[in-house]
Amino acid sequence: MPANSTPPATKKKGRRARFVVIVLVLALVGGVGYGAYWGVSTVRASLPQTTGTINLPGLDGQVEVKRDSYGVPQIYANTDRDLFRAQGYVQAQDRFWEMDVRRHMTSGRLSEMFGKEQVETDEFLRTLGWRQVAQEEYDDKLDDETKKNLQSYADGVNDYLKGRDGKDISVEYAALNFVNDYKPAKWTPVDSVAWLKAMAWDLRSNMQDEIDRSLLTSRMDEKQIKDLYPSYPYSRNQPIVTEGAVDPLAEEFDPKAEPGDATGDGTGTGTGTGTGTGTGTGTGIGTGTGTDPGGAVDGLESQLDALSSTLDEIPALLGPSGSGIGSNSWVISGDYTTTGKPLLANDPHLAPQLPSVWYQMGLHCRSSTKDCQYDVAGYTFAGMPGVIIGHNEDIAWGMTNLGADVTDLYLEKVSGDTYQYGNEQKKFKTRQETIKVAGGKSQTITVRSTEHGPVVSDRDGQLRTVGDKAPVTNAAPDRGDGYAVSLQWTALEPGKSMDAVFALNKAKNFPEFRKAAQNFEVPSQNLVYADIKGTIGYQAPGRIPIRAEGDGSLPAPGWDPKYRWEGYIPFDELPYEENPKRGYIVTANQAVIDKADYPYPLTEDWGYGARSQRINDLIKSKIKDGGKISTDDMRTMQTDNRSEIATLLMPYLLKIDVSDPSIREAQKLLEGWDYSQEPDSAAAAYFNAVWRNVLKLAFGNKLPKEMRVEGECLNVRPADSTGPADDLEELVRECGRRSADSAQPDGGDRWFEITRKILKDEDNEWWQAPKTRLQGPAKTRDELLLRALTDARWELTAELGKDVSTWSWGRLHQLNLENQTLGTEGPGIVKTLLNRGPWNLGGGEAAVNATGWNAAGGYEVMWVPSMRMVVNVGDWDKSRWINLTGASGHAYSPNYTDQTEKWAKGELLDWPFSSRAVEENTGDTLTLAP
Repeated sequence: MPANSTPPATKKKGRRARFVVIVLVLALVGGVGYGAYWGVSTVRASLPQTTGTINLPGLDGQVEVKRDSYGVPQIYANTDRDLFRAQGYVQAQDRFWEMDVRRHMTSGRLSEMFGKEQVETDEFLRTLGWRQVAQEEYDDKLDDETKKNLQSYADGVNDYLKGRDGKDISVEYAALNFVNDYKPAKWTPVDSVAWLKAMAWDLRSNMQDEIDRSLLTSRMDEKQIKDLYPSYPYSRNQPIVTEGAVDPLAEEFDPKAEPGDATGDGTGTGTGTGTGTGTGTGTGIGTGTGTDPGGAVDGLESQLDALSSTLDEIPALLGPSGSGIGSNSWVISGDYTTTGKPLLANDPHLAPQLPSVWYQMGLHCRSSTKDCQYDVAGYTFAGMPGVIIGHNEDIAWGMTNLGADVTDLYLEKVSGDTYQYGNEQKKFKTRQETIKVAGGKSQTITVRSTEHGPVVSDRDGQLRTVGDKAPVTNAAPDRGDGYAVSLQWTALEPGKSMDAVFALNKAKNFPEFRKAAQNFEVPSQNLVYADIKGTIGYQAPGRIPIRAEGDGSLPAPGWDPKYRWEGYIPFDELPYEENPKRGYIVTANQAVIDKADYPYPLTEDWGYGARSQRINDLIKSKIKDGGKISTDDMRTMQTDNRSEIATLLMPYLLKIDVSDPSIREAQKLLEGWDYSQEPDSAAAAYFNAVWRNVLKLAFGNKLPKEMRVEGECLNVRPADSTGPADDLEELVRECGRRSADSAQPDGGDRWFEITRKILKDEDNEWWQAPKTRLQGPAKTRDELLLRALTDARWELTAELGKDVSTWSWGRLHQLNLENQTLGTEGPGIVKTLLNRGPWNLGGGEAAVNATGWNAAGGYEVMWVPSMRMVVNVGDWDKSRWINLTGASGHAYSPNYTDQTEKWAKGELLDWPFSSRAVEENTGDTLTLAP
């Protein structure tokens, strides 16, 4: 692969989620008659049959597919084989384009569909080897029953594809065929397994934080970096598990033990003796002093910037990852509910997609036999059999991202075809990968791997010289031509997560649930549980590494074997709870357990608990004095819009003496505001604009260009200067390089905590902001807050108009749903055909109603509660659910976005489960006959 000489700053523009745009407009304007024919006949051709009978040779018996008015299918069969075969058929009817693009992404074959623009993405994905690992899982790890179910599902998908041209499957294929003679291939079981790797990538934990901490060394000293990564506030924001500890004798977690009594001596935890900051003794990488940052880090800085850009672009179908990405889930004991049985809520936060990443359905055996074992409903992914989140007739479960540190970057000292490991020169493991390109020549790459994993720096011209000026200790080997960068990640080792999916679907009680969870290795999730006998519970599963040295917070020296992974935390020692005394369990990406009470480090990069503590407080306020929580109370909690940072910052903003009448007019909006971020709130709009400008002035403008928004340019002090510039002429012009949805400061609850720690210190150095050509410098907290109030006023004047009474949060904070392939770029006609929106939303960053936005980039909604559910355990038909979009992936189906308006209003739909309730809600019935 030839060296790539294009700088990342210019190359990245417009490439996020960039699939080659089909110039569909040419076909549509080629002639009114042909355009009309294409638009009507093609759309009609791809809509699925949902009534009558379809013959599928090979079925054991008749299968019924009952759809409600929202197109949500409930499948009834007599054998597991028929059940999963029908699931494959039905999902292919609704979502095959989405399934096909996903499998091309996970296997690094997007270029086959979309041409040369996707080659770089394919190269990186081939280097990671998701598809290869999925194949190893299928061949060597998964149970025979799991393989049978996967094969049945694949057979159903292929039943649907048989005899159909692309235009008969989806309107997107019809568009694609104008420029690419592409034919969908048969579905395979490994196609389903590989999608779990994509989800693990989206929830891969702290890799970006690891890069960012390294990038910060170019402008900040150790103390300043520590300020930007404060410790988790355990005393204020309650972790998930508050009871129990690891028994060092039994070597298992005991949920009844008193924290602190049985945590052992920490032997074998892999915490190491340093973090790698300061002198670099922890990882072999030092940080700078601010005057000579780490011994001139320009080389490492540019290489990590390039890697950051590459990582930022890979999950094109999954959207941004960041501190706001996570989920809410909580479960309440029947002692505190109006039903007398547990209630369970879940709303995973992911990037908005069209169609939604989730697919609602029910899988029902007409009777329970050894040949038919499932009666389950909930949310799954198009392309995967079974149900990921939901309930069966005995138990319910939900998931949130645990956030464990499961990735490490390693610097590798390379010499020819070897790399240094200890005192040895080891040969790279290599494999050849050929990338087929639609409309172009195939390209072949060589993938190299070390003891730690694939060499990700091989996929970028600059990254091939990574570490050219890396700030390492004197003990590090000579740089030579620089260090390479490899990636160790738990998801790149074959596992049994697909086994766990089917086991969860069949579990009848908490021991069976925990046994199933043992195999849910990646992505590492918090699992909450409830059953019809009244038990509530929590389990932290996942493959979480034990490091022999270091803590994973910075890239580690790959040449030093001390920094290897020694294994994984044993499942029996992972935290869990069963019927805790408090009567409820909340997981919202906060710390799992107080690190003082647990011998294994899980991560230091938790969410900081703003959402989780708000949910805890809402529950406590509801059940105090004997109060009970209803299903509707759970829904109301899910849509809670309160701004936690506003409760902290508002008293200071209201005390600022504002002389300018226009600024004072805006400041008055905040007086009497209840911190609720409703769509029609002018106060919420102004406060969030002020918060965004506080972040920019206090922190954002001081970050290195690699972390700031692409294209936003600042006059800043040179990185190698010895102090603040006294004159504007001493400043240099630097422009940001990161996409708007992942730049910093993103405004998540880490930044809440950063601000909280300095808020009472009026003269803290972070409050200092340099003068501009229009404004003087800020030297204190109140001077900076006044500048933020001023800048926010004029920003919203430009965005929303001069009259503050017409401002509203929803006009700023909009959700646009884009088809994640042909709808992301290009001619307006394409977007009009495939995209929907906007919707004006309430909620916000780190609110329970987590309609996240990136404060560095703007106010647009970047991540959302991708679905919501409230499960009424035992009385299943009174459960409620909603999807972000709809069941169908067909742009002109009535079920394309028919749930979105209700979702935006915080409403939920009835969720029938019993055969009687399903029948009452059935609109269409399709029979699949042998």
